[in-house]
Amino acid sequence: MPRSQYLGELEVTILLALNRLDEPASGMAVYDEIVAATGREISAPTVYITLARLVRKDYVKVVVPSSRSTRATKCFAVSASGGAALAQSRRMLGALLKPRGRRA
Repeated sequence: MPRSQYLGELEVTILLALNRLDEPASGMAVYDEIVAATGREISAPTVYITLARLVRKDYVKVVVPSSRSTRATKCFAVSASGGAALAQSRRMLGALLKPRGRRA
């Protein structure tokens, strides 16, 4: 994976939260999931800024749900390339978490 495609900690956290939600979710739902799952207090604008960056990288796709309400909410979902990048990050972290010299 080229260096420009490595994920930062917050990018990984947001992709994992989207995976946990298991359906397209609003930015606030992602924020709520992160706070509930981790107890980590982050600002909502930080979540939206990071989601925008993940959209630009094509790791997250924007989904506008069909709704009868007058105001459609933009939702987000992990794209195929985002899933691949997240899997790569998991493998890299898994390798680093193993004690040195042990193969599993």
